[in-house]
Amino acid sequence: MEIIISNAGNQPIYDQITSQIKAQIISGKLKEGDALPSMRLLAKELRISVITTKRAYEELEREGFIVSYTGKGSFVAGANTELIREEHLRQIESHLRSAVELAQTCCLSLSDLSGILSMLYKEEDV
Repeated sequence: MEIIISNAGNQPIYDQITSQIKAQIISGKLKEGDALPSMRLLAKELRISVITTKRAYEELEREGFIVSYTGKGSFVAGANTELIREEHLRQIESHLRSAVELAQTCCLSLSDLSGILSMLYKEEDV
C-alpha cells in the first residue's frame, strides 16, 4: 500500500491517509479482506505519530471502509456498494464544481460546458 504525505498545504496528515486509503479501496487496488499495515508500522514508514495513524484508521472504520479486530489488525471491509457509490458521487461533484468555477472565470456558458461534458462522456463510450 502506497501513501504519500505532503507537509505543504492545509490538509491534515490523518485526512491525507484517510483519503488515499479510500481512493485505493474505491479503485479496487485494495480489495475486501486485504490487511492494512498496523498503525505502528504505517506510522514508522511515514515517519509520523501513531496517534495520527490511529485517527485515520478510526475515521475509516467509522465510515465503513475498514474493520479492525483487536490483536489481528485492520482489514478492508466488505464491499458496501451504496457507500462506494456515495463516495464516487461526492468525488464527481467536487470535480464538477471545480470545472464550473473554471468555466465561469472564462465566461463559458452552461450549454458550452454541457457540450464539452457530453463530448467527453461519448468519447469514453467508444
